[in-house]
Amino acid sequence: MLGVMRWSSAFIPTLRDAPADAEAASHKLLVRGGFIRQLHSGHYSLLPLGLRVHDKVAQIVREEMDAIGGQEFLLPAMHPASLWKQSGRWDLMGEEMFRLQDRSGVELALGMTHEEIFSSIATVLNSYKELPQIWYQIQTKFRDEPRPKSGLLRVREFAMKDSYSFDLEDAGLDHAFQAHHDAYVKIFERLGLNAMPVQASSGAMGGSASIEFMVPSPAGEDDVLRCVSCGYKANVERGTSELAVIVDESGPDQPERIATPGVRSIAGLEEMDGGATAENQIKTMVMVLDDEITLALLRGDHQLNLQKLQDYSGAVDIRPAEPTEVVKKLGASPGSLGAVGVKSLRVIADFALDGRTNMMTGANEDDWHLGGVSVQRDIQIDGWADLREVQAGEPCVECGETLEIVRCIEAGHIFKLGRKYADAMGISVLDADGRSQVPTMGSYGIGIGRAVAAVAENHHDDVGLIWPLSVAPYEILVTVLDIDDEACMEVASHLEISLREAGIDVLVDDRKARPGVKFADAELIGIPYRVTVGTRGLAKGEVEFTPRSTGETRMIDRHALLETVLEALVATV
Repeated sequence: MLGVMRWSSAFIPTLRDAPADAEAASHKLLVRGGFIRQLHSGHYSLLPLGLRVHDKVAQIVREEMDAIGGQEFLLPAMHPASLWKQSGRWDLMGEEMFRLQDRSGVELALGMTHEEIFSSIATVLNSYKELPQIWYQIQTKFRDEPRPKSGLLRVREFAMKDSYSFDLEDAGLDHAFQAHHDAYVKIFERLGLNAMPVQASSGAMGGSASIEFMVPSPAGEDDVLRCVSCGYKANVERGTSELAVIVDESGPDQPERIATPGVRSIAGLEEMDGGATAENQIKTMVMVLDDEITLALLRGDHQLNLQKLQDYSGAVDIRPAEPTEVVKKLGASPGSLGAVGVKSLRVIADFALDGRTNMMTGANEDDWHLGGVSVQRDIQIDGWADLREVQAGEPCVECGETLEIVRCIEAGHIFKLGRKYADAMGISVLDADGRSQVPTMGSYGIGIGRAVAAVAENHHDDVGLIWPLSVAPYEILVTVLDIDDEACMEVASHLEISLREAGIDVLVDDRKARPGVKFADAELIGIPYRVTVGTRGLAKGEVEFTPRSTGETRMIDRHALLETVLEALVATV
Protein backbone atom coordinates (compact mmCIF):
# COMPACT_ATOMS: atom_id res chain seq x y z
CA MET A 1 0.00 0.00 0.00
CA LEU A 2 2.44 2.61 -1.22
CA GLY A 3 1.69 6.09 -0.05
CA VAL A 4 3.20 9.50 0.62
CA MET A 5 1.32 11.96 2.76
CA ARG A 6 1.97 15.34 4.34
CA TRP A 7 0.58 15.57 7.87
CA SER A 8 -0.38 19.21 7.34
CA SER A 9 -2.99 18.13 4.77
CA ALA A 10 -3.90 14.76 6.31
CA PHE A 11 -6.91 14.04 8.50
CA ILE A 12 -5.35 12.68 11.68
CA PRO A 13 -7.48 14.02 14.56
CA THR A 14 -5.35 13.06 17.58
CA LEU A 15 -6.75 13.62 21.05
CA ARG A 16 -5.10 14.27 24.39
CA ASP A 17 -7.70 12.31 26.35
CA ALA A 18 -9.47 9.01 25.70
CA PRO A 19 -13.28 8.69 25.68
CA ALA A 20 -14.72 8.42 29.18
CA ASP A 21 -16.24 5.01 28.45
CA ALA A 22 -13.05 3.49 27.01
CA GLU A 23 -11.50 0.75 29.14
CA ALA A 24 -9.46 -1.36 26.72
CA ALA A 25 -6.07 0.02 25.71
CA SER A 26 -6.83 -0.51 22.02
CA HIS A 27 -10.08 1.47 22.33
CA LYS A 28 -8.33 4.38 24.02
CA LEU A 29 -5.36 4.52 21.67
CA LEU A 30 -7.22 3.96 18.40
CA VAL A 31 -9.55 6.83 19.26
CA ARG A 32 -6.82 9.11 20.61
CA GLY A 33 -4.56 8.33 17.64
CA GLY A 34 -7.22 9.32 15.12
CA PHE A 35 -7.76 5.82 13.74
CA ILE A 36 -11.47 5.35 14.56
CA ARG A 37 -14.53 7.30 15.69
CA GLN A 38 -17.78 5.92 17.09
CA LEU A 39 -20.93 6.71 15.14
CA HIS A 40 -23.24 5.07 17.67
CA SER A 41 -23.06 2.09 20.02
CA GLY A 42 -21.22 -0.78 18.32
CA HIS A 43 -20.63 1.04 15.02
CA TYR A 44 -17.29 2.69 14.22
CA SER A 45 -15.99 4.72 11.33
CA LEU A 46 -12.50 3.88 10.14
CA LEU A 47 -10.60 7.12 9.58
CA PRO A 48 -7.72 7.25 7.06
CA LEU A 49 -5.06 5.86 9.42
CA GLY A 50 -7.43 3.17 10.67
CA LEU A 51 -8.43 2.16 7.17
CA ARG A 52 -4.80 1.80 6.13
CA VAL A 53 -4.15 -0.60 9.03
CA HIS A 54 -7.42 -2.43 8.36
CA ASP A 55 -6.57 -2.85 4.68
CA LYS A 56 -3.08 -4.16 5.46
CA VAL A 57 -4.51 -6.74 7.85
CA ALA A 58 -7.04 -7.76 5.20
CA GLN A 59 -4.31 -8.05 2.59
CA ILE A 60 -2.27 -10.40 4.78
CA VAL A 61 -5.36 -12.54 5.29
CA ARG A 62 -6.09 -12.48 1.55
CA GLU A 63 -2.54 -13.53 0.64
CA GLU A 64 -2.56 -16.51 2.97
CA MET A 65 -6.00 -17.59 1.80
CA ASP A 66 -4.88 -17.41 -1.81
CA ALA A 67 -1.83 -19.48 -0.88
CA ILE A 68 -4.03 -22.46 0.12
CA GLY A 69 -6.11 -22.23 -3.04
CA GLY A 70 -8.87 -19.94 -1.83
CA GLN A 71 -11.00 -18.13 -4.41
CA GLU A 72 -12.34 -14.74 -3.41
CA PHE A 73 -16.03 -13.84 -3.67
CA LEU A 74 -18.10 -10.88 -2.54
CA LEU A 75 -21.61 -11.85 -1.47
CA PRO A 76 -24.55 -9.66 -0.43
CA ALA A 77 -24.75 -8.51 3.18
CA MET A 78 -28.57 -8.64 3.15
CA HIS A 79 -30.09 -12.11 3.00
CA PRO A 80 -33.54 -13.55 2.39
CA ALA A 81 -34.99 -15.16 5.50
CA SER A 82 -35.95 -18.19 3.42
CA LEU A 83 -32.34 -19.44 3.25
CA TRP A 84 -31.88 -19.13 7.01
CA LYS A 85 -35.17 -20.92 7.59
CA GLN A 86 -34.09 -23.67 5.20
CA SER A 87 -30.94 -24.27 7.26
CA GLY A 88 -32.88 -24.15 10.52
CA ARG A 89 -30.97 -21.17 11.90
CA TRP A 90 -33.58 -18.41 11.51
CA ASP A 91 -34.79 -19.07 15.05
CA LEU A 92 -31.48 -20.42 16.35
CA MET A 93 -29.72 -17.07 15.90
CA GLY A 94 -32.19 -15.37 18.21
CA GLU A 95 -31.97 -11.67 19.02
CA GLU A 96 -28.41 -11.23 17.70
CA MET A 97 -29.69 -11.27 14.12
CA PHE A 98 -30.78 -7.94 12.63
CA ARG A 99 -34.11 -8.62 10.92
CA LEU A 100 -36.18 -6.40 8.63
CA GLN A 101 -38.76 -6.47 5.85
CA ASP A 102 -38.75 -4.91 2.43
CA ARG A 103 -41.66 -2.82 1.11
CA SER A 104 -43.42 -5.99 0.00
CA GLY A 105 -43.26 -7.52 3.48
CA VAL A 106 -40.60 -10.08 2.54
CA GLU A 107 -38.50 -11.04 5.58
CA LEU A 108 -34.79 -10.24 5.35
CA ALA A 109 -31.75 -10.32 7.58
CA LEU A 110 -28.39 -8.60 7.74
CA GLY A 111 -25.82 -11.38 7.47
CA MET A 112 -24.15 -12.53 10.67
CA THR A 113 -22.23 -15.09 8.64
CA HIS A 114 -22.58 -16.62 5.18
CA GLU A 115 -22.85 -20.42 5.45
CA GLU A 116 -26.33 -20.38 3.96
CA ILE A 117 -25.40 -18.05 1.10
CA PHE A 118 -22.25 -19.90 0.06
CA SER A 119 -24.17 -23.18 0.37
CA SER A 120 -26.86 -21.89 -1.96
CA ILE A 121 -24.18 -21.11 -4.55
CA ALA A 122 -22.67 -24.56 -4.05
CA THR A 123 -25.89 -26.21 -5.24
CA VAL A 124 -24.60 -25.63 -8.80
CA LEU A 125 -21.79 -28.15 -8.16
CA ASN A 126 -22.59 -31.37 -9.99
CA SER A 127 -19.59 -33.68 -9.97
CA TYR A 128 -16.89 -34.89 -7.63
CA LYS A 129 -14.47 -33.62 -10.28
CA GLU A 130 -15.37 -30.07 -9.23
CA LEU A 131 -14.21 -30.75 -5.67
CA PRO A 132 -12.45 -29.74 -3.52
CA GLN A 133 -13.33 -26.05 -3.39
CA ILE A 134 -12.23 -23.29 -0.99
CA TRP A 135 -14.24 -20.08 -1.28
CA TYR A 136 -13.80 -16.95 0.78
CA GLN A 137 -14.74 -13.32 1.06
CA ILE A 138 -14.02 -10.25 3.18
CA GLN A 139 -17.43 -8.76 3.82
CA THR A 140 -19.35 -6.75 6.39
CA LYS A 141 -21.18 -8.74 9.07
CA PHE A 142 -23.88 -7.55 11.46
CA ARG A 143 -24.62 -8.87 14.96
CA ASP A 144 -26.90 -7.16 17.43
CA GLU A 145 -24.56 -7.47 20.38
CA PRO A 146 -26.42 -6.75 23.62
CA ARG A 147 -23.41 -4.94 25.13
CA PRO A 148 -20.99 -3.57 22.52
CA LYS A 149 -17.77 -2.48 24.20
CA SER A 150 -13.99 -2.12 23.97
CA GLY A 151 -13.94 -0.29 20.66
CA LEU A 152 -13.37 -2.67 17.76
CA LEU A 153 -13.25 -5.75 19.98
CA ARG A 154 -17.02 -6.14 20.33
CA VAL A 155 -19.14 -4.31 17.78
CA ARG A 156 -22.34 -4.71 15.82
CA GLU A 157 -20.91 -4.08 12.36
CA PHE A 158 -17.54 -5.43 11.27
CA ALA A 159 -15.56 -6.82 8.36
CA MET A 160 -14.81 -10.52 8.51
CA LYS A 161 -12.95 -12.96 6.35
CA ASP A 162 -15.17 -16.01 6.15
CA SER A 163 -14.16 -18.99 4.07
CA TYR A 164 -15.81 -22.30 3.28
CA SER A 165 -14.46 -25.62 2.08
CA PHE A 166 -16.38 -28.26 0.12
CA ASP A 167 -15.06 -31.82 -0.10
CA LEU A 168 -16.48 -35.17 -1.11
CA GLU A 169 -14.97 -37.20 1.74
CA ASP A 170 -14.23 -36.55 5.41
CA ALA A 171 -10.53 -36.93 4.68
CA GLY A 172 -10.80 -33.96 2.35
CA LEU A 173 -12.41 -31.90 5.11
CA ASP A 174 -9.58 -32.88 7.45
CA HIS A 175 -7.10 -31.62 4.86
CA ALA A 176 -8.95 -28.32 4.33
CA PHE A 177 -9.27 -27.83 8.08
CA GLN A 178 -5.53 -28.36 8.57
CA ALA A 179 -4.73 -26.07 5.63
CA HIS A 180 -6.78 -23.30 7.24
CA HIS A 181 -5.18 -24.00 10.60
CA ASP A 182 -1.73 -23.59 9.10
CA ALA A 183 -2.78 -20.49 7.16
CA TYR A 184 -4.14 -18.92 10.34
CA VAL A 185 -0.88 -19.62 12.15
CA LYS A 186 0.97 -17.75 9.38
CA ILE A 187 -1.54 -14.89 9.36
CA PHE A 188 -1.22 -14.25 13.08
CA GLU A 189 2.55 -14.55 12.94
CA ARG A 190 2.61 -11.88 10.22
CA LEU A 191 0.32 -9.69 12.32
CA GLY A 192 2.69 -9.96 15.25
CA LEU A 193 0.16 -11.85 17.37
CA ASN A 194 0.87 -14.81 19.62
CA ALA A 195 -2.37 -16.63 18.83
CA MET A 196 -2.91 -19.97 20.57
CA PRO A 197 -4.99 -22.65 18.80
CA VAL A 198 -7.37 -24.03 21.43
CA GLN A 199 -10.22 -26.54 21.57
CA ALA A 200 -13.53 -24.70 21.44
CA SER A 201 -17.29 -24.97 21.48
CA SER A 202 -18.96 -24.94 18.06
CA GLY A 203 -21.99 -23.10 19.46
CA ALA A 204 -24.72 -22.18 16.97
CA MET A 205 -22.44 -23.15 14.07
CA GLY A 206 -22.70 -26.82 14.91
CA GLY A 207 -20.39 -29.42 13.45
CA SER A 208 -18.01 -32.01 14.83
CA ALA A 209 -15.00 -29.91 15.84
CA SER A 210 -13.77 -26.36 16.15
CA ILE A 211 -10.58 -24.55 17.06
CA GLU A 212 -10.29 -20.95 18.22
CA PHE A 213 -7.17 -18.85 17.83
CA MET A 214 -6.79 -16.98 21.10
CA VAL A 215 -4.57 -13.97 21.76
CA PRO A 216 -3.74 -13.44 25.45
CA SER A 217 -4.96 -10.01 26.57
CA PRO A 218 -6.66 -8.57 29.66
CA ALA A 219 -9.11 -6.89 27.26
CA GLY A 220 -10.41 -10.25 26.04
CA GLU A 221 -13.72 -11.82 26.95
CA ASP A 222 -12.77 -15.49 26.77
CA ASP A 223 -10.96 -17.63 29.33
CA VAL A 224 -8.60 -20.32 28.10
CA LEU A 225 -7.36 -23.28 30.09
CA ARG A 226 -3.67 -23.81 29.53
CA CYS A 227 -1.25 -26.43 30.77
CA VAL A 228 2.30 -25.14 30.57
CA SER A 229 3.62 -28.69 31.00
CA CYS A 230 2.02 -30.64 28.14
CA GLY A 231 0.52 -27.81 26.04
CA TYR A 232 -3.15 -28.70 26.53
CA LYS A 233 -5.30 -25.68 25.66
CA ALA A 234 -9.08 -25.29 25.60
CA ASN A 235 -11.68 -22.61 26.00
CA VAL A 236 -13.37 -22.97 29.40
CA GLU A 237 -16.58 -23.51 27.40
CA ARG A 238 -15.09 -26.75 26.11
CA GLY A 239 -12.23 -27.69 28.41
CA THR A 240 -12.16 -30.17 31.25
CA SER A 241 -9.78 -31.30 33.97
CA GLU A 242 -8.87 -34.41 35.93
CA LEU A 243 -10.93 -34.91 39.08
CA ALA A 244 -9.70 -36.77 42.12
CA VAL A 245 -11.54 -40.04 42.74
CA ILE A 246 -13.93 -39.81 45.68
CA VAL A 247 -14.81 -42.99 47.55
CA ASP A 248 -18.18 -42.53 49.25
CA GLU A 249 -19.58 -44.40 52.17
CA SER A 250 -22.52 -46.56 51.13
CA GLY A 251 -25.00 -44.58 53.21
CA PRO A 252 -28.59 -45.54 54.17
CA ASP A 253 -30.92 -47.66 52.07
CA GLN A 254 -33.00 -44.58 51.23
CA PRO A 255 -32.69 -40.80 51.56
CA GLU A 256 -33.21 -39.32 55.01
CA ARG A 257 -34.98 -36.03 55.71
CA ILE A 258 -32.83 -33.50 57.57
CA ALA A 259 -34.19 -30.30 59.08
CA THR A 260 -32.19 -27.30 57.85
CA PRO A 261 -34.03 -24.22 59.13
CA GLY A 262 -32.80 -21.05 57.44
CA VAL A 263 -30.03 -22.83 55.52
CA ARG A 264 -30.13 -21.81 51.87
CA SER A 265 -26.58 -22.29 50.54
CA ILE A 266 -23.84 -24.81 49.93
CA ALA A 267 -21.66 -23.04 52.50
CA GLY A 268 -24.47 -23.08 55.05
CA LEU A 269 -24.83 -26.84 54.73
CA GLU A 270 -21.08 -27.24 55.19
CA GLU A 271 -21.15 -25.26 58.44
CA MET A 272 -24.18 -26.84 60.13
CA ASP A 273 -23.97 -29.83 62.44
CA GLY A 274 -24.74 -32.97 60.48
CA GLY A 275 -24.19 -31.19 57.18
CA ALA A 276 -21.92 -32.18 54.32
CA THR A 277 -18.86 -30.79 52.58
CA ALA A 278 -19.48 -29.11 49.22
CA GLU A 279 -18.05 -32.05 47.27
CA ASN A 280 -20.63 -34.28 48.97
CA GLN A 281 -23.57 -32.09 48.02
CA ILE A 282 -25.69 -32.01 44.86
CA LYS A 283 -26.26 -28.52 43.51
CA THR A 284 -29.58 -28.19 41.65
CA MET A 285 -29.73 -25.44 39.03
CA VAL A 286 -33.20 -24.74 37.64
CA MET A 287 -32.78 -23.62 34.04
CA VAL A 288 -35.18 -22.73 31.25
CA LEU A 289 -34.10 -24.27 27.94
CA ASP A 290 -36.32 -23.08 25.07
CA ASP A 291 -39.23 -22.58 27.51
CA GLU A 292 -38.71 -26.03 29.10
CA ILE A 293 -37.89 -26.12 32.81
CA THR A 294 -34.82 -28.33 33.22
CA LEU A 295 -32.75 -29.33 36.23
CA ALA A 296 -28.97 -29.22 35.85
CA LEU A 297 -27.17 -31.12 38.62
CA LEU A 298 -23.58 -30.51 39.67
CA ARG A 299 -21.35 -31.27 42.60
CA GLY A 300 -21.75 -28.64 45.29
CA ASP A 301 -18.28 -27.16 44.78
CA HIS A 302 -18.65 -26.90 40.99
CA GLN A 303 -20.03 -24.07 38.84
CA LEU A 304 -22.30 -24.48 35.81
CA ASN A 305 -20.91 -23.47 32.43
CA LEU A 306 -23.89 -22.22 30.42
CA GLN A 307 -22.26 -22.87 27.04
CA LYS A 308 -21.64 -26.50 27.91
CA LEU A 309 -25.29 -26.91 28.89
CA GLN A 310 -26.38 -25.20 25.69
CA ASP A 311 -24.07 -27.33 23.55
CA TYR A 312 -25.35 -30.54 25.13
CA SER A 313 -29.03 -29.62 25.03
CA GLY A 314 -29.09 -27.84 21.67
CA ALA A 315 -31.27 -25.11 23.21
CA VAL A 316 -31.49 -21.75 21.49
CA ASP A 317 -32.58 -19.70 24.50
CA ILE A 318 -31.16 -20.53 27.90
CA ARG A 319 -31.65 -18.73 31.21
CA PRO A 320 -32.01 -19.36 34.94
CA ALA A 321 -35.61 -19.87 36.02
CA GLU A 322 -37.34 -17.04 37.85
CA PRO A 323 -38.07 -17.65 41.57
CA THR A 324 -41.80 -17.80 40.84
CA GLU A 325 -41.20 -20.45 38.15
CA VAL A 326 -39.09 -22.46 40.58
CA VAL A 327 -41.70 -22.45 43.34
CA LYS A 328 -44.47 -23.34 40.88
CA LYS A 329 -42.59 -26.37 39.51
CA LEU A 330 -40.80 -27.67 42.59
CA GLY A 331 -42.76 -26.26 45.51
CA ALA A 332 -39.77 -24.71 47.26
CA SER A 333 -37.46 -21.73 47.02
CA PRO A 334 -33.87 -21.78 45.72
CA GLY A 335 -31.59 -23.18 48.39
CA SER A 336 -33.90 -26.09 49.21
CA LEU A 337 -34.11 -27.70 45.79
CA GLY A 338 -33.27 -31.18 44.57
CA ALA A 339 -34.09 -33.78 41.93
CA VAL A 340 -34.92 -36.76 44.15
CA GLY A 341 -38.34 -38.09 43.13
CA VAL A 342 -38.74 -35.51 40.36
CA LYS A 343 -40.23 -37.17 37.28
CA SER A 344 -42.03 -34.36 35.51
CA LEU A 345 -38.89 -32.38 34.59
CA ARG A 346 -35.88 -33.14 32.41
CA VAL A 347 -32.79 -33.78 34.55
CA ILE A 348 -29.23 -33.42 33.20
CA ALA A 349 -26.35 -34.37 35.49
CA ASP A 350 -22.67 -33.57 35.35
CA PHE A 351 -20.27 -36.48 34.94
CA ALA A 352 -18.72 -35.71 38.34
CA LEU A 353 -21.89 -37.06 39.99
CA ASP A 354 -21.73 -40.42 38.23
CA GLY A 355 -21.71 -43.23 40.80
CA ARG A 356 -21.83 -40.89 43.80
CA THR A 357 -23.59 -42.09 46.97
CA ASN A 358 -24.42 -40.74 50.42
CA MET A 359 -24.88 -37.20 49.08
CA MET A 360 -26.94 -34.29 50.42
CA THR A 361 -29.41 -32.26 48.36
CA GLY A 362 -32.53 -30.15 48.75
CA ALA A 363 -35.83 -31.86 49.57
CA ASN A 364 -38.02 -29.46 47.52
CA GLU A 365 -39.45 -28.26 50.80
CA ASP A 366 -38.22 -25.07 52.42
CA ASP A 367 -35.96 -25.68 55.43
CA TRP A 368 -35.48 -29.37 54.60
CA HIS A 369 -32.76 -31.34 52.84
CA LEU A 370 -32.16 -34.99 52.09
CA GLY A 371 -29.09 -36.93 53.20
CA GLY A 372 -27.86 -40.33 52.14
CA VAL A 373 -28.80 -39.74 48.50
CA SER A 374 -27.48 -42.17 45.90
CA VAL A 375 -27.51 -40.44 42.51
CA GLN A 376 -28.34 -43.46 40.35
CA ARG A 377 -30.75 -44.99 42.85
CA ASP A 378 -32.72 -41.93 43.89
CA ILE A 379 -32.66 -39.58 40.88
CA GLN A 380 -34.07 -40.19 37.42
CA ILE A 381 -31.29 -38.85 35.18
CA ASP A 382 -32.30 -38.10 31.58
CA GLY A 383 -28.80 -37.31 30.38
CA TRP A 384 -25.16 -37.10 31.46
CA ALA A 385 -22.90 -34.28 30.27
CA ASP A 386 -19.79 -32.28 31.04
CA LEU A 387 -21.44 -29.23 32.62
CA ARG A 388 -18.91 -27.92 35.10
CA GLU A 389 -16.60 -24.97 34.56
CA VAL A 390 -12.98 -25.80 35.21
CA GLN A 391 -11.15 -23.57 37.70
CA ALA A 392 -7.51 -22.51 37.71
CA GLY A 393 -5.31 -24.84 39.70
CA GLU A 394 -7.15 -28.04 38.78
CA PRO A 395 -5.12 -30.93 37.30
CA CYS A 396 -4.68 -31.13 33.53
CA VAL A 397 -6.77 -33.88 31.95
CA GLU A 398 -3.81 -34.86 29.75
CA CYS A 399 -0.86 -34.90 32.16
CA GLY A 400 -2.14 -34.08 35.64
CA GLU A 401 -0.11 -30.90 36.05
CA THR A 402 -1.73 -27.65 37.22
CA LEU A 403 -3.93 -25.73 34.80
CA GLU A 404 -3.88 -21.96 34.51
CA ILE A 405 -6.57 -19.70 33.07
CA VAL A 406 -5.57 -16.99 30.61
CA ARG A 407 -7.91 -14.17 29.53
CA CYS A 408 -7.86 -13.93 25.72
CA ILE A 409 -9.23 -12.23 22.62
CA GLU A 410 -10.78 -14.63 20.12
CA ALA A 411 -9.01 -13.66 16.89
CA GLY A 412 -10.12 -16.52 14.64
CA HIS A 413 -12.31 -19.62 14.65
CA ILE A 414 -12.37 -22.65 12.35
CA PHE A 415 -15.13 -25.28 12.23
CA LYS A 416 -15.69 -28.71 10.78
CA LEU A 417 -19.34 -28.36 9.76
CA GLY A 418 -19.71 -31.78 8.20
CA ARG A 419 -22.85 -32.27 6.10
CA LYS A 420 -25.26 -30.22 8.23
CA TYR A 421 -25.59 -27.29 5.83
CA ALA A 422 -25.04 -29.27 2.65
CA ASP A 423 -27.95 -31.54 3.61
CA ALA A 424 -30.19 -28.64 4.58
CA MET A 425 -29.42 -26.59 1.49
CA GLY A 426 -29.64 -29.48 -0.97
CA ILE A 427 -26.02 -29.72 -2.15
CA SER A 428 -25.16 -32.97 -3.91
CA VAL A 429 -22.66 -34.18 -6.49
CA LEU A 430 -22.16 -37.40 -8.42
CA ASP A 431 -19.22 -39.52 -7.29
CA ALA A 432 -16.96 -41.61 -9.56
CA ASP A 433 -19.59 -44.36 -9.66
CA GLY A 434 -22.38 -41.98 -10.64
CA ARG A 435 -24.02 -42.04 -7.20
CA SER A 436 -25.35 -38.89 -5.56
CA GLN A 437 -23.24 -37.78 -2.57
CA VAL A 438 -23.60 -34.89 -0.12
CA PRO A 439 -20.33 -32.94 0.24
CA THR A 440 -18.84 -32.16 3.63
CA MET A 441 -18.08 -28.56 4.60
CA GLY A 442 -15.84 -26.45 6.78
CA SER A 443 -16.24 -22.83 7.87
CA TYR A 444 -13.40 -20.51 8.88
CA GLY A 445 -13.50 -16.92 10.15
CA ILE A 446 -11.23 -14.03 11.10
CA GLY A 447 -12.56 -10.64 12.17
CA ILE A 448 -10.46 -7.98 10.43
CA GLY A 449 -11.34 -5.12 12.79
CA ARG A 450 -10.92 -7.33 15.84
CA ALA A 451 -7.48 -8.31 14.54
CA VAL A 452 -6.60 -4.60 14.30
CA ALA A 453 -7.68 -4.15 17.91
CA ALA A 454 -5.82 -7.27 19.02
CA VAL A 455 -2.62 -5.96 17.43
CA ALA A 456 -3.13 -2.64 19.21
CA GLU A 457 -3.74 -4.44 22.52
CA ASN A 458 -0.48 -6.33 22.17
CA HIS A 459 1.69 -3.60 20.67
CA HIS A 460 1.60 -0.40 22.72
CA ASP A 461 3.21 1.29 25.69
CA ASP A 462 2.15 4.00 28.11
CA VAL A 463 2.31 6.77 25.50
CA GLY A 464 0.92 5.18 22.37
CA LEU A 465 0.76 2.46 19.76
CA ILE A 466 3.74 0.52 18.39
CA TRP A 467 2.54 -0.97 15.12
CA PRO A 468 4.36 -3.98 13.66
CA LEU A 469 5.84 -3.04 10.30
CA SER A 470 3.49 -5.44 8.50
CA VAL A 471 0.33 -3.48 9.37
CA ALA A 472 1.55 0.01 10.23
CA PRO A 473 -0.36 2.78 8.44
CA TYR A 474 2.99 4.18 7.30
CA GLU A 475 6.41 2.62 7.68
CA ILE A 476 8.40 5.81 8.08
CA LEU A 477 7.51 9.12 9.71
CA VAL A 478 9.70 12.04 8.66
CA THR A 479 9.37 14.76 11.30
CA VAL A 480 10.54 18.21 10.20
CA LEU A 481 11.29 20.40 13.20
CA ASP A 482 11.93 23.62 11.27
CA ILE A 483 9.50 23.79 8.38
CA ASP A 484 10.52 27.36 7.56
CA ASP A 485 14.12 26.26 7.01
CA GLU A 486 14.72 25.60 3.32
CA ALA A 487 17.49 23.06 3.95
CA CYS A 488 15.31 21.02 6.32
CA MET A 489 12.44 20.85 3.86
CA GLU A 490 14.80 19.99 1.01
CA VAL A 491 16.25 17.03 2.93
CA ALA A 492 12.76 15.87 3.95
CA SER A 493 11.49 16.11 0.37
CA HIS A 494 14.51 14.23 -0.99
CA LEU A 495 14.04 11.48 1.59
CA GLU A 496 10.31 11.35 0.84
CA ILE A 497 10.94 10.81 -2.87
CA SER A 498 13.71 8.26 -2.29
CA LEU A 499 11.60 6.20 0.07
CA ARG A 500 8.60 6.30 -2.21
CA GLU A 501 10.73 5.09 -5.11
CA ALA A 502 11.95 2.26 -2.86
CA GLY A 503 8.31 1.19 -2.29
CA ILE A 504 8.01 2.48 1.27
CA ASP A 505 4.97 4.20 2.83
CA VAL A 506 5.96 7.62 4.16
CA LEU A 507 4.24 10.24 6.28
CA VAL A 508 5.93 13.64 6.49
CA ASP A 509 5.09 15.75 9.53
CA ASP A 510 5.35 19.23 8.09
CA ARG A 511 2.93 20.85 10.54
CA LYS A 512 3.66 24.22 12.07
CA ALA A 513 3.72 22.84 15.60
CA ARG A 514 6.11 22.66 18.55
CA PRO A 515 8.59 19.73 18.54
CA GLY A 516 7.04 18.37 21.73
CA VAL A 517 3.65 18.15 20.07
CA LYS A 518 5.11 16.39 17.04
CA PHE A 519 7.04 13.89 19.13
CA ALA A 520 4.02 13.12 21.32
CA ASP A 521 1.82 12.56 18.28
CA ALA A 522 4.50 10.39 16.66
CA GLU A 523 4.59 8.14 19.72
CA LEU A 524 0.80 8.07 19.90
CA ILE A 525 0.15 6.90 16.32
CA GLY A 526 2.98 4.37 16.51
CA ILE A 527 4.68 4.44 13.09
CA PRO A 528 7.63 1.99 13.34
CA TYR A 529 10.46 4.40 12.45
CA ARG A 530 10.88 8.14 12.82
CA VAL A 531 13.43 10.29 11.01
CA THR A 532 13.78 13.72 12.57
CA VAL A 533 15.16 16.56 10.47
CA GLY A 534 16.24 19.75 12.26
CA THR A 535 18.61 22.65 11.69
CA ARG A 536 20.89 21.67 14.60
CA GLY A 537 21.49 18.19 13.23
CA LEU A 538 21.82 19.31 9.63
CA ALA A 539 24.55 21.74 10.67
CA LYS A 540 26.59 18.58 11.34
CA GLY A 541 25.22 16.82 8.27
CA GLU A 542 23.10 14.51 10.43
CA VAL A 543 19.49 13.53 11.09
CA GLU A 544 17.94 11.52 13.92
CA PHE A 545 16.76 7.94 13.45
CA THR A 546 14.41 6.50 16.11
CA PRO A 547 12.71 3.09 16.15
CA ARG A 548 9.34 3.42 17.87
CA SER A 549 9.78 0.06 19.60
CA THR A 550 12.88 1.11 21.55
CA GLY A 551 12.76 4.91 21.49
CA GLU A 552 16.57 4.89 21.19
CA THR A 553 17.67 7.74 18.93
CA ARG A 554 20.90 7.73 17.01
CA MET A 555 22.43 10.30 14.69
CA ILE A 556 22.87 9.26 11.06
CA ASP A 557 24.79 10.92 8.27
CA ARG A 558 22.10 12.40 6.05
CA HIS A 559 23.64 10.85 2.95
CA ALA A 560 23.57 7.36 4.53
CA LEU A 561 20.00 7.74 5.73
CA LEU A 562 18.24 5.84 2.94
CA GLU A 563 20.58 2.89 3.36
CA THR A 564 20.02 2.92 7.14
CA VAL A 565 16.23 3.00 6.74
CA LEU A 566 16.23 0.17 4.21
CA GLU A 567 18.47 -1.95 6.44
CA ALA A 568 16.12 -1.37 9.39
CA LEU A 569 13.07 -2.33 7.34
CA VAL A 570 14.70 -5.51 6.03
CA ALA A 571 15.83 -6.47 9.55
CA THR A 572 12.31 -5.94 10.90
CA VAL A 573 10.72 -8.12 8.23
